[in-house]
Amino acid sequence: MDDNDGPVETWGDYGRACAVEGYIGLIAVGTQQALVLGDEPAMTTYLTTERLFVRWAAAYSETESVAAAKRALTGQPDWDGEEDLIWQVQEAVVPFDSTIPGAELEAADRLTIDLEPGRYRVRATYRQDEDNRMILVHLQPTP
Repeated sequence: MDDNDGPVETWGDYGRACAVEGYIGLIAVGTQQALVLGDEPAMTTYLTTERLFVRWAAAYSETESVAAAKRALTGQPDWDGEEDLIWQVQEAVVPFDSTIPGAELEAADRLTIDLEPGRYRVRATYRQDEDNRMILVHLQPTP
């Protein structure tokens, strides 16, 4: 968005999400913080055990992308120093696309990510593994 589009507030959640620079950011939604997965629109999956969002940039299949993401975690990825923030989670997380207000989602169409309430360090990085290119977003509980 540029200055001719007006303030990000006039675009609602979409405008505020678009204002996030980089792979991750936080915006206020009511009294809570919403984690924004920025950069480009991308197919995204969440790996519960690893507490990892895998954003597919290029791969032959989702299976290959997920396998490459798990390999990347075993090798201790080099997390981008500018893509590091603390996110306060108060309840289960419901991801949604900023172009569809969360209140308009039907309960049956919602994906819920059960995270324990608390603080999470959120880090992101771009990774390439053979023919797989992805953005990894990792959630790490913090005291």
